[in-house]
Amino acid sequence: MMDARCSCGAVALSLPGPSSLVVACHCVDCQRRTGAPFGVGAFYSAAVVTISGTPKEYVRAAASGGEVRSYFCRDCGSTVYWMSDNLPAMIGVAVGAMADPRHPAPFRSVFEQSKHGWVEISGAAVEHFQQSSVPKNST
Repeated sequence: MMDARCSCGAVALSLPGPSSLVVACHCVDCQRRTGAPFGVGAFYSAAVVTISGTPKEYVRAAASGGEVRSYFCRDCGSTVYWMSDNLPAMIGVAVGAMADPRHPAPFRSVFEQSKHGWVEISGAAVEHFQQSSVPKNST
């Protein structure tokens, strides 16, 4: 088991372990959500995630269609997880909220048309996409 949590600890997720479904997203919405040039999410089946605390929800239109619901701490503002209409049975968890430097690297890099020129997501197994391409399977 491992956890993901906001900066102050008021919102936390209990996870079954590292996910093998890790995606780096360079869309402008993820850039603005994280305050960084890209976001990295680990995806889990919603059935295996336990959420504690009372996060605030922010809903936005997704570049890939549908809506994305981001959940963040009301106190410290950290976004810990999100859910998408396109992946209704999955929860995306901010890899940085896990604070585990051993967490697996992304296997997919999406929305690279808005990727910052100096960012390089590399590795022989990494798939690169201009648009979103997150698999529908669960982890």
